[in-house]
Amino acid sequence: MANSLSAKKRIRRTARQTEVNTRRLSAVRTYVRKVEEAITAGNKADAEAALRAAEPKMVRGAQKSVALRNTMSRKISRLSKKIKGMAA
Repeated sequence: MANSLSAKKRIRRTARQTEVNTRRLSAVRTYVRKVEEAITAGNKADAEAALRAAEPKMVRGAQKSVALRNTMSRKISRLSKKIKGMAA
């Protein structure tokens, strides 16, 4: 239990920031899911468009420390590789 004013403020700030980070990570996951669904459906044009939309969100999430930089880079790379391997 926090007693000092600064500790109470830190608890409030942490709660707000956790909520923001949760929203950001959820958005990133949604964009990734849309890319994966397009890949599964076999639609290369949609998959490329979805990846173009997802990539900036993923990079921004890494910059904001919502996810690790290498993790986002790896995911982008793997999604790109899957799209490249698709038949036109």
